[in-house]
Formats: sequence, C-alpha cells, structure tokens
Amino acid sequence: MVNEVKVSGVKDVKHGLGNYQEMRRLVLAVLVVVLFLALLFGQSTFPPDTPVHESIEMFGVLLIFLGIVGRLWATLYIGGRKSSEVVTGGPYSITRNPLYVFSTVAAAGVGAQIGSFSGIILFALLCAGAFHIVILREEKFLREALGAPYQAYLDKVPRFFPNLSLYQEGETGSFKPRLLLTTLLDGLVFLIALPAFELIDGAQQSGMLPIWFKLP
Repeated sequence: MVNEVKVSGVKDVKHGLGNYQEMRRLVLAVLVVVLFLALLFGQSTFPPDTPVHESIEMFGVLLIFLGIVGRLWATLYIGGRKSSEVVTGGPYSITRNPLYVFSTVAAAGVGAQIGSFSGIILFALLCAGAFHIVILREEKFLREALGAPYQAYLDKVPRFFPNLSLYQEGETGSFKPRLLLTTLLDGLVFLIALPAFELIDGAQQSGMLPIWFKLP
C-alpha cells in the first residue's frame, strides 16, 4: 500500500509538471507567431544589404544556434527527472531555468533578423517576461512537490540570469533520445525566422508589404 501511494504521488507530480511544460511550449509558439506577425510591417532603420544590417542578422543566427544547443544541453541534464528530484548539475547549477534562458537567447536571435538592435532587446524582453509568469507558477508547484531540497536549491541558484561561478558538472542521469528529439523540434521553430525574414525583406523592398514603423 505504501508503495502504491508513492507511485501515485510521483504520477501526480509528473502530470502536474507536464501541464506546465505544455504551457511553456504554448507560450513559445504563441510568442513566435505574434512577433512574426508584428514585424510583417516593420523594418530596421539600417537598410537591407548594408554592413550593419547584415552583421546584426549574422549575430542573430549565432544567438539562435546558441539557444538551440543550450536547450539540448539542459535537456541532457533534466532528462525527465524534474518531477522526481532536484537537478543541480550542468546548466542547472548556474540558473534554475536554463531552458527558458536559452529560449530567450534564441528569441533575441529571431529579433535580430529584422536587422535592428532594438529588435534583439524587444524580443528578449517579451520572451523573458512571458516565461517569468510560467516560472513563478512552476516554482510554487515544485516547492510543494519536492520540499526542503528544492527550497535549498532556490536559496542558492539564481532564478534566471546565470551565475557562472556556481557551475558544477553534476550527473546527466539516464539518456532519453525522445526528450532530446522533442527539445530539438521545439527549438527548430526559431530557425523558421531565417527564411521568413528574408521573404519579408523582399516583399517590403518590392512594395508588396507596407512599412508602418521602423526600429533602430
């Protein structure tokens, strides 16, 4: 009977945390769509094909790939263990929410595809702000589910901005290819920005799309 109660409790925790993970994916998808639609009618003050515009775009590409690789790195460590134990190794030793951090980095890279400095900042702030709401709800849930060990982790590791001095290698746990594949597919949505913004640039230059605002 005791074992049945423990198994039931673990299933409840996994189910509850799964709801937050689905919320994270939904927030990510909605953000990408909304930002894409908003920038259909926006343009950088730096004209396309100029050195500054191209440099910002290339910097954004690096941010997108950094975000995708970082999300995969975090998944190697979390490996489905978040609902059953406190994971404190690798990226989780320097920030409590590396998946959200790297998603924000990738979102900043998406913003850079408009060729605008402010696009980088706006995309990052909007993404971080949306995730902040999910983070607060998730922390409350995990505090109740994991108790004192998780509270000690909260007291030591920053919520969002990484503290590199805290880095510890830790253990990755069991390897789960399915989770890595899911994370990779989630991250690939950021790559859609690369051809999408090229098409938008072309449509704006040809006059097919009106330009309602410009970002420095």
